Amino acid sequence: MVDGEPDRRGYRAVWGATGGPLVRHSPTALLARAGPPVAVLVALLLAWQALVVVYAIPELILPSPLDVARALAETYPRLLADAAVTALTAGLGLLAGTAIGLVLAFSMTVSRSLARTVLPYVVALRIAPLIAIAPLLFLWFGRGIPARALLVTSLTLFPMTIATLDGLRNTPESYLALLESIGASDWKVFLHVRIPAATPSVLAGAKIAATLSVIGAVVAEFVALNAGLGYRVFYTATYLRTAESFAALVVLSALGIAFYLLPVALERGLW
Repeated sequence: MVDGEPDRRGYRAVWGATGGPLVRHSPTALLARAGPPVAVLVALLLAWQALVVVYAIPELILPSPLDVARALAETYPRLLADAAVTALTAGLGLLAGTAIGLVLAFSMTVSRSLARTVLPYVVALRIAPLIAIAPLLFLWFGRGIPARALLVTSLTLFPMTIATLDGLRNTPESYLALLESIGASDWKVFLHVRIPAATPSVLAGAKIAATLSVIGAVVAEFVALNAGLGYRVFYTATYLRTAESFAALVVLSALGIAFYLLPVALERGLW
């Protein structure tokens, strides 16, 4: 047993082969984890419904949860089609931003002169407002999914680059000294020490980038106004179909949660 690390041989009854506690997958544990959020959601929905009924708020101003549920049931085929467009845009932009961010971070770790040259532009790209970049991208590349995915890429690139770079640079010195003492090459140090040590930071950046990818897709759809959940929210709100706007927001929230859970699932699979 290594000092500071628990001996898991005595925990075979509760620890699985992956190192995760099996008890967390039991119905009781799942209920304990999901119970409080569900209870809060139910309480909020009941309070929302009571507010609309007690103050007789018109559906045009604030639809009740029942109105939103009805709109969701009536328009779900169209909402699912819009969700597919938004998911494709966000997914492509997230993949591109992740790939470019990883490459940049790896390169800047190897070359500090490259870091000093490139990093300011990565930061500047993030500071620039999306609503200002979008018209230019659509002017140059049209209003299709590739241009919108490019906008999402500009948003997800920053967290992936910075998180990965920080993780690679903050490798414990004891690990580096150990491999240096046995004459390991720089490539082996990078592959076997720096990358594994940076994995938590990379996954943290991926969680941020995953949620930002959906936001970027919606902003692009607000500007492009031709397809997607962002377009659906704008269109229904413009024509005062408020219940449908809320229904689109419900689907959009579910999509954002699904994107966030992707790196979470990957993290749990690794650890």
